[in-house]
Amino acid sequence: MKVGIIGLGLIGGSMAIDLKRRGFAEEVYGVEAEPVNAAAAEKIGLVDRIVTFDECVDLSDIIVIAVPVGTAVRMLPQILDKFEKIENCRKVVIDVCSTKEQLTKVAYYHPMRAHYVASHPMAGTEYSGPWAAMPGLFDGRACIICNSEESNPRAVKVVEDLYSALNMRAIYMNSSNHDVHTAYVSHISHVTSFALALTVLDKEKDEKHIFDLASGGFSSTVRLAKSNADMWVPILSQNRDNVLHAVDTYIEKMKAFRDAIADYDEAEIRKLIESANSIKRIIR
Repeated sequence: MKVGIIGLGLIGGSMAIDLKRRGFAEEVYGVEAEPVNAAAAEKIGLVDRIVTFDECVDLSDIIVIAVPVGTAVRMLPQILDKFEKIENCRKVVIDVCSTKEQLTKVAYYHPMRAHYVASHPMAGTEYSGPWAAMPGLFDGRACIICNSEESNPRAVKVVEDLYSALNMRAIYMNSSNHDVHTAYVSHISHVTSFALALTVLDKEKDEKHIFDLASGGFSSTVRLAKSNADMWVPILSQNRDNVLHAVDTYIEKMKAFRDAIADYDEAEIRKLIESANSIKRIIR
């Protein structure tokens, strides 16, 4: 396989490392709009060669769209348009974005829709850029494949093999359900981390030593606040309704804690904490 990866940040770069290292890809081509990142990706060996967008589509068997979702929504139809001009096209395009409904909608009526497989590898860190790429990032994690019935079975099998090479397990769902679930297990986590960081930064203006008291618990809770705005602005915008439902529910739970604390209601505080402790059944 010759794999072209558009966007050589954390996800795209980490895929490039393991797909080549584990023998899935014979060659890996990279497309990167930021010249500094492109030079870095080539220098540290994330890809065999930096190419243009058109060269990537021409040379690659599989094209991976690993750019912010707002850009991906514009890019996907352009790639499918190029596929349409290829006789007996067997190329496959996938995306790795955190929202899926808009992408599957924009591709739905395209004549080459069957060559697109919507996917979301559930892995990542708060870091970005080619320097953040790492081997083994995806090992043991889940990959969501959305609306697979709209894709060619051969294309789906190719993508399943790709994620198998990354040691990921596939889960299948429709794009609408995917966006609801990610709003609650991923997107709300980032929003609350951003909000907590802003809260503490406001306090730090008055109390210069507040960060001296920060423990591991604070660091682990707020680490997502270091995530890149270029990635998260379009995610939160595209998944607006689902994220708003999640935020509203979170605010309700915060108010329940606030009211119990304000009323010195230790029994209610204990009840809320012990109810929250049941998350141990899911996350160890």
